[in-house]
Parts: sequence; structure tokens; C-alpha cells
Amino acid sequence: MSVFETEKMVDLTVDEVFALSRRVLSGAGLSAPHAEAVARVITAGERDECASHGLYRLPGCVATIQSGKLSLDAEPAIRDVSPALVRADARHAYSLLAFERAAPLLVEKARAVGVAALVINNCFHFSALWPEIERLTEMGVAAMAMTPSHAWVAPAGGTKGLLGTNPIAFGWPRPGGHPYVFDFATSAVARGDMSLHDIAGKPIPEGWGLDEAGLPTTDARAALDGAMLTFGGHKGSALSTMIELMAGPLIGDLTSRESMAFDDGAKAAPMHGELILAFDPVVMGGEDVNVNAARAEALFAAFGEQGARLPSQRRYEARTRSLERGMRTPKVLYDQIIALGF
Repeated sequence: MSVFETEKMVDLTVDEVFALSRRVLSGAGLSAPHAEAVARVITAGERDECASHGLYRLPGCVATIQSGKLSLDAEPAIRDVSPALVRADARHAYSLLAFERAAPLLVEKARAVGVAALVINNCFHFSALWPEIERLTEMGVAAMAMTPSHAWVAPAGGTKGLLGTNPIAFGWPRPGGHPYVFDFATSAVARGDMSLHDIAGKPIPEGWGLDEAGLPTTDARAALDGAMLTFGGHKGSALSTMIELMAGPLIGDLTSRESMAFDDGAKAAPMHGELILAFDPVVMGGEDVNVNAARAEALFAAFGEQGARLPSQRRYEARTRSLERGMRTPKVLYDQIIALGF
């Protein structure tokens, strides 16, 4: 349930959310290709009732645009590096246009050799990873994505920010239905969700964060000013560190700590790299691709047989509601967006 469940709401259609997002982003200075790529992802978040990745992100996007750190119109440079590697230099712009431009070549390579990687360098990243993963599953490949962020998260046993929220996502294409997709931060909660608690004046659960003195807190603002925690203690910390390495030094880009140093107090979105892997089920599965797909479907069916819900199922249900009936956005957020003046 949203932290805004008691607030006044504004009704919007999917098309209205996209138009509002594009207008605000263009008005703030983004070129049309970048504004539309970002607006598509914001709309997807709002449509799927992922409040922390929907319209809530617009004011932060405007702040990043106005920070002077972000390129407003850079055309991504796409390089065919090897039979299994595509490199996209976002040139200090948002990552999403670089992904859209490079994804077809990534999938082409995966279909040719089985496994391929897309490296996006020098990109500002603010969004969920599942829209990118879904795009790849629609093209028939399984996929994985990961990226660091800013050093907001303390490692297990630590008290100061060192790691990022460091999300990881995975998608599996399914015949005739929505793909299996998971996308989660390796912090105990996404930073956007913690910010929503702060805006709504709601306490956060124990285990989400520490205050500036390194003590456990249930105050969202204190945790935002202090340090977030990883999920699962040392396990989440280890996974987060892997993402720092795989989507940082491995691909020649910044760690979360270096991203925060680059920001230098501007409070823009994190600037670093992103690693995306694509796996072709036909090449990797051999001649029994249909049998293998049936094995996967049997596994998914077994979840339902015991009443378990697959990850992303809630989002798909929300998507159906939004497409049929529109969406409800907190009026306090809507007014904040309109007050931006674009």
C-alpha cells in the first residue's frame, strides 16, 4: 500500500502521464529524444504503481538537469567492440537513450553467439531496471542488468555510506504472457521508497537505516542523512559489492563512492556505468528449446500450485488496472510537479 493512501489524489490517464513528463523534461532543457526516453520510463513506473519510480522522479530529474552536470542533448556513441560486446558511451547524458539505441545490436549478438554484453559508460541513471529488462525479453532473450549509484549504503558491520543502492534485475521471456522479471535494490529498500516515507511523514521499519551517529533509526529523514542498510546483512552487502565491481571497475566506470565524489554536492542523479547481459535460449538451449521452455513453465506453475506469487505479478495486475481505468497520483506530488513551471 502506498505511503500516500490517505492523501487527496489526482486522476490521470497513461497518455496524460507521458505528456506531462515529456513537457516537464523538455521544458527543463532535455532534447526531444532524451525527454521522450525518460518520459517513457517514468510513465511505465506510474502505470505499474511503482510510485518511487513514476512521477515522483520528475522533480529529481529537473534538479539533475539544472545541476550543470548532465548533458542535455548528447547523442550516445555506440561501438561494436567484439562478437559478444557492445559499448555505448552516453557522454554524460541519461542512460535510457543509449540503451534504446544499443539494445537491438545487443540482442543480435546474443542470437549469434549465445551470450552478449552491453556496457553503458558515462551515464546518469535514476530509473528502475525492469523497463529495460522487459524490452529485452520482448525481443526473445533472457537478460540481466546491474548498476551502482551513490554511496548511500553502509556495508554490513559499517556505519557510513560506501556502497550504492545497487539494483540488479533479471528477466525470462515466456510464450504468450508477461515475462518473469525481478528488480530489486540490494539496500533494504530503494532510496526512492525511503524518500516517500520522508515526504509522507511516515516512520520506516527497523533495519532500513542508521542516523548520522551510526545508530539504528526509524526516522526516514535521519536515515537519508545518515546511511541506508543492505538487505540480508552480509549477504546483501556481498551482492552489492559484486555489483560495484561488475558495473564499475570491470567496465571501466565509477564506483558509487566515486560517483558521489563526481557529484560534489550538486545532488544530481548518480553518474557511472551500467552492465546488461543478454542470453539467447535457442543458442544456449540447443535443439530442445521448446522442451526447455516447458521446463521453465512447469516451474512457474508450481509457484501457483502452492499459492506463491511470482515477482512482477503485482506490477502486471497494476498495469491492467491503469490501462483500463487510469491512475491516481497524490495531489501533493502533482502540485509539486506543476509548480516546477514547465
